[in-house]
Amino acid sequence: MNRLLLAAGALVLAAVPALAHPVTVKSCNREVTFDAAPKRAISNDVNLTEMMLALKLQDRMVGYTGVSGWKTLDERLREGVKQLPELAEKYPTKEVLLNADADFYFAGWNYGMKVGGEVTPETLMPLGIKVYELTESCIHIMAKGKPTMEDMFVDLLNLGRIFGVEERAEALVQGYRNELAEITARIKGAERRPVRVFVYDSGEEKPFTSGRYGIPTAMIEAAGGVNIVDDVEKSWTEISWEPVIDRNPEVVVIVNYGEVTADQKIAFMKSNPAFRNVDAVKDDRFVVLEYVEATPGPRNIETIRRLARSFHAEAM
Repeated sequence: MNRLLLAAGALVLAAVPALAHPVTVKSCNREVTFDAAPKRAISNDVNLTEMMLALKLQDRMVGYTGVSGWKTLDERLREGVKQLPELAEKYPTKEVLLNADADFYFAGWNYGMKVGGEVTPETLMPLGIKVYELTESCIHIMAKGKPTMEDMFVDLLNLGRIFGVEERAEALVQGYRNELAEITARIKGAERRPVRVFVYDSGEEKPFTSGRYGIPTAMIEAAGGVNIVDDVEKSWTEISWEPVIDRNPEVVVIVNYGEVTADQKIAFMKSNPAFRNVDAVKDDRFVVLEYVEATPGPRNIETIRRLARSFHAEAM
């Protein structure tokens, strides 16, 4: 009898998975070890917050930062975070994070942290707040190759490990990979040349755009296009209009957020004589992306499909 009970107990123990922690993940040029899953996490920016929501981590969060101050909040995010407070409209201070008793901060360089700023992994470490950095943003502090959609997948998988929801993260990422493979297979089957694309974020005197190291470059390439400022070794930066005109984009991707609307940006390009010979303007080929779609996050794959439809309608 006792032997049977012992054997049954052994089977039950064998069926229980080993504890996931401690786990060590790579965050930019650091290795970060988590002895236990965070319980009081804070994310910065709409796209990083949506990564947390995609993994159903709301119950591990005490709030988020950096959304309403940039006018990037939308209804889908609002629904997901309605029980959570926005602790700072823009970048948080150390005091904001301390007052929330945070034990984890998911942010990136220029996504809640600035090089040499008050809030960095180094300044938060003594306070007991561990930081995971958005992979796309690592270019600001280390050498890094061009982004691909794998960068976003890596972030989701690392968050899965950090929070002990690895299977959930793997299933989510596999679904994204399958969808992306289907999109790229359709484009390759059409055997069309890449469409020339310009990303217009903001600015009239000089445009603010996404260069070689921004996630829009990866999204544009996945959708069968080429970023016309792919040779600009920045993620997001200000350039002059001359190369835009000279390189003659066939499609302009408008990033919609802030005080100036997408319609106003389009009207500016259409009404300015300097752009009258630009193919995208002549052919009225504009694609509007919300900020959350143009930054690394769960909406990137559906956005790539929408871009592909615009670039290569016959294939999609």
